[in-house]
Amino acid sequence: MKRVFITGGSRGIGRGIATVFAENGYDVAFTYHTAEEEARSLCEEIESHGVRAFMFQASLDEKGVAEAVTEKAIVALGGIDALICNAGRTVHNHILDTTEEDCDYLYNLNYRSYLMCAKVAARRMVADGTEGSIIFITSTRSMRAYPEDCLYGGLKAALNRSAESLALDLAKYRIRVNCIAPGNTAIRGNFTPEELSRTPFQRRIPLGRSGTPREVGMLALYLCSDAAAYITGDIIKIDGGLILPGMPEH
Repeated sequence: MKRVFITGGSRGIGRGIATVFAENGYDVAFTYHTAEEEARSLCEEIESHGVRAFMFQASLDEKGVAEAVTEKAIVALGGIDALICNAGRTVHNHILDTTEEDCDYLYNLNYRSYLMCAKVAARRMVADGTEGSIIFITSTRSMRAYPEDCLYGGLKAALNRSAESLALDLAKYRIRVNCIAPGNTAIRGNFTPEELSRTPFQRRIPLGRSGTPREVGMLALYLCSDAAAYITGDIIKIDGGLILPGMPEH
């Protein structure tokens, strides 16, 4: 039985990842911030696949929380094979209106928590001799500049760069570190073909639709599998070709 810890798992992309891993035999621990009802329903969904589920409330922007909750999750799971850092907020900030509080909040949640979770998980993997996998969920906005995106996009770009160094640091332990960079993803709704391609923007994406959380989950599962044993330090886009022509996000 393999074990995965996912930050920000109760909804959206995190929920899609948790569901896919549960379907494929992983025990799953995850954090949520305020969506307790959705977190409980996810636990039920995970357990319906015959694996264990553990939910932890966490405000990952607060100092020390990322480290503490990762330790708790690993204890509950009895070890860790995969860490997927997904928790975060998408915020648009114009530099003329950006505050110190904006900077601190997004840095702590969208960047620092990822590194601190990775530190704790990697230490346990090394101690146990686990050839594990660490994945940061970043964004195609880390690769292309948009207006009002100096903080969010900038921090996602920093995660890509940090993951490359983590991959070098941890390669001798056979711990692989990669990033998944989603583009436009439908995180609410039933994801019928009509819902994925109903807006003019969605139809302008080269593949003609938005992506789904489940598709991100399937990519994460692949990267954590033996089939991807020779992939580390990479940033993989999953965006339907969105940024290839330089299409504006708005």
